Amino acid sequence: MSTPANGSAPQPLRGVRVVEFTHMVMGPTCGMVLADMGAEVIKVEPIDGDRTRRLLGAGSGFFPMFNRNKKSVAIDLHSAEGAEVARRLAASADVVAENFKPGTMGKYGLDYASLSTINPRVIYVSHKGFLPGPYENRTALDEVVQMMGGLAYMTGRPGDPIRVGSSVNDIMGGLFGAIGALGALIQRGITGKGMEVQSALFENNVFLVGQHMLQYAMTGKPPAPMPARESPWAIYDVFTVKDGEQIFLAAVSDAQWVTFCDALGYADLKADASLAANNDRVRARPTLLPLLRERLASRSAGELAALFERAGLPFAPIRRPEDLFDDPHLAATGGLAEVRLPDGEQAGRTVKTTLFPITMQGSRLGVRLDPPKQGEHTRELLASLGYAPGEIDALYAQRAVA
Repeated sequence: MSTPANGSAPQPLRGVRVVEFTHMVMGPTCGMVLADMGAEVIKVEPIDGDRTRRLLGAGSGFFPMFNRNKKSVAIDLHSAEGAEVARRLAASADVVAENFKPGTMGKYGLDYASLSTINPRVIYVSHKGFLPGPYENRTALDEVVQMMGGLAYMTGRPGDPIRVGSSVNDIMGGLFGAIGALGALIQRGITGKGMEVQSALFENNVFLVGQHMLQYAMTGKPPAPMPARESPWAIYDVFTVKDGEQIFLAAVSDAQWVTFCDALGYADLKADASLAANNDRVRARPTLLPLLRERLASRSAGELAALFERAGLPFAPIRRPEDLFDDPHLAATGGLAEVRLPDGEQAGRTVKTTLFPITMQGSRLGVRLDPPKQGEHTRELLASLGYAPGEIDALYAQRAVA
């Protein structure tokens, strides 16, 4: 077991049992959030394990990232005995989470309608591609909804839609599922009854681009993709500087413009009355930015970062994901924690992972359980459901569980 980021971190969901029938990113993110907040989260996997464990390339970090603080039970839902185990386990839950195609859970009596007749207090969180409607039976992926929901259009260059460089809809869809579960838990405390919560990739994506939709509604002008956007600020760009390094620099108010000029020694620009107001500087961008790029080209990114930090101006070095393992702020604030990898050639190796980005009572929510091995807790959980040792052995012999 890994050491928590802070042993005194609150666990507000301690005593809440979550059973998740999930894979990939969206559903597991919901379970991870609830687990990080102290819930007992039980991940139900197929007999041969969640296929997410075996992904390569960009998917290789999915399982260890989104399945910490969980227990694993492996069940064959296709067998009558396995499906019964799953129903008993789900009936013991406060929250059931799933992210399979519409109709899948109903085949096994694991849908909300079936489980709520057994346990009216159950909160059932479905993570789908689309909320109920004309699209609900389409197969969705993060990239699919980014393309059809305007996010890839806004991210790429004109004529070259590009997906965002993270599974933003999957992750945020899981977060919204967790938010719905928390709200439903509060409501259950008042009424004594559970409810169904639904979260969806497409609707999540539309929420993300809502600001651009409102921009069009208010201006009547279609928003341009971000690389070609009309910036509301004159200085809000990535600059290539000495030795080819890059740094993002910004000055987003008239006061910051004065500070910007003072910090860099640009007295002539500060004195130019035609650049005193932000909107005037925005209109002057076609000439102002090339001038600034020329002046900044001889300065190093480190020098500029130091100047901007002292002046209190917005800046950012251009980092890669692998650089963040050595980030001094993350190290100082406990933003990373160690987990032990459960699978494959890397099994047993300890790596650092990112924690849920909040504090509670001043503490980060830590890692109590490493990402589980496939079926690591099956026998323990079956016993907790009342199965006798002989019954458990028989289920293993039938390959109903593993």
